[in-house]
Amino acid sequence: MLHQLVFGGAISLFNIGLHAVLVAWLILIAHRAARAAAAARPVLRLMTITGSAAAVLMAGHMVEIGVWAAFYALAGVAPAGQPFYFAFVNYTTLGYGDVVPIAEWRVIGPMTAANGVLLFGLSTAVLFEVLRSAGSGAQQPRP
Repeated sequence: MLHQLVFGGAISLFNIGLHAVLVAWLILIAHRAARAAAAARPVLRLMTITGSAAAVLMAGHMVEIGVWAAFYALAGVAPAGQPFYFAFVNYTTLGYGDVVPIAEWRVIGPMTAANGVLLFGLSTAVLFEVLRSAGSGAQQPRP
C-alpha cells in the first residue's frame, strides 16, 4: 500500500502545482480584464470573463485527469483501453464501479477522487474570485 500512497501523493502534488499555476494566471488575467473593461457593458463583461474562466478551468481539469490516466496506463492500473475513463470517473467521484483497478492498486482510486474534490473546490473559489473581480471593475475609477 505504501507504493500507492507515494505515487498517488506525487501525482496529486503535481496536479495541485498545475492547478496553482493555472489559477494564478487566471486570476491575474481576470483582474487586468476587469480594470481594462470597466467602461464596457457590465453584463457582457461578466459573461465573457466568467465564461472564459470556467472554460480554462475545465480544460485544466481535463489535463489533470489526463495526468492520472497516463499514470494508470503506465502502471497497468486500469483495464486496457480504459485509463482515461477510469481516471475521469474517479476524479469526479462518480465511482460507477464498472471498471475497477487491479487488486494491488485499490487505494489509488480514492486518492484520485480526493485530488479531484480538492481541485474542483479550488476552481469554485477561483470562479467566485473572478466573478467578484469582474463585477467590481465597473465601480473602480480608471487611473
